[in-house]
Amino acid sequence: MNVIYLDNNATTQVAKEVMESMLPYFREYYGNPSSMHTFGGQVGQKIRAAREQVAALIGAIPEEIIFTSCGTESDNSAIRSALATHPDRKHIITSRVEHPAVRALCAQLATQGYRVTELPVDKNGVLDLENLEKSMTPDTAIVSLMWGNNETGVIFPVEEAAKMAQEKGILFHTDAVQAVGKIPINMKNNGIDMLSLSGHKLHAPKGVGVLYIRRGTKYFPFMVGGHQEKERRGGTENVPGIIGLGRACELAAANIQKENNNVKSLRDKLEKELLERIPQSRVNGDTDNRLPNTTNISFEYVEGEAILLLMNELGICASSGSACTSGSLQPSHVLRAMGVPFTMAHGSVRFSLSIYNTEKEIDFVIEKMPGIIERLRGMSPFWNQSCANQ
Repeated sequence: MNVIYLDNNATTQVAKEVMESMLPYFREYYGNPSSMHTFGGQVGQKIRAAREQVAALIGAIPEEIIFTSCGTESDNSAIRSALATHPDRKHIITSRVEHPAVRALCAQLATQGYRVTELPVDKNGVLDLENLEKSMTPDTAIVSLMWGNNETGVIFPVEEAAKMAQEKGILFHTDAVQAVGKIPINMKNNGIDMLSLSGHKLHAPKGVGVLYIRRGTKYFPFMVGGHQEKERRGGTENVPGIIGLGRACELAAANIQKENNNVKSLRDKLEKELLERIPQSRVNGDTDNRLPNTTNISFEYVEGEAILLLMNELGICASSGSACTSGSLQPSHVLRAMGVPFTMAHGSVRFSLSIYNTEKEIDFVIEKMPGIIERLRGMSPFWNQSCANQ
């Protein structure tokens, strides 16, 4: 059975070119980049080249790039650094729809004496900057808002938000894990102080990420123990991963138009056909301002997990917006924050595409999804009752 992979916001396949760039650094060039000898020094040169490739993708300079293990480490590092460099400030601003890498950390910090403001979103998942303006105080250490939402794809106005924070002398961080490589980003043209990205979201391997820190921004290291990354992140570098990430960023820059044309076109076709063929379905999130690869669709009166199980039998991979698999009866915090009706929120499925998806795959999903939903609704007492009342 062929796999149709539409779960790219969870992780992506490693590009062939990326794998090829990494392989020599497992066996042939395995030296420590911090070593004095030439064998290790040549590896250090490749890390410098990768740093330049990452910087080029986001319009930064190489010195502003710190290699980390993942997006979660980058998010934690940014927020903890802001608090460490501003010890007199005890207020953090974020949103209700952030990734757990930010939300869970803020919840922990709230138990340690910090005050956390979670900004609301409207029914389309859109952030109101007036709420941000009202929430900022002299006690605010950092504002942390995601660039693109991992569940709905909704894009936040982070550049405008960063400018507002900058005017009040407040640090601004963005979790751009889902945005980097999908939409154009140029750090030279905004006031964002720190940005997180993760390799495995843009066809690089897992276990490598980046924290961008604007030159001149005070930074307190999250991990200490060595002089690596100019003493900003201790620990021997994940050389193959870093080299792979550099190559992936180079490919992402070359494919950015394909992402915003071809991938978007396939996403739109999938979305349009499913909405037309399946009654009582809806898109969650702003459809005008979102990532080009993402659609989150709710099918009323069915469980997202049940949908995924039947999709899985056909080799179709996607994600549910529901948290039921973790033992909770509540739908995702993102959909709850948007006020999505309960009967819709539980039946949500996130489809996230990549440049490797084909129209043939999308046609297959379009063909099979109506039957899956019809089958599940046939077993739903809520659906049968709804039909009886019409």
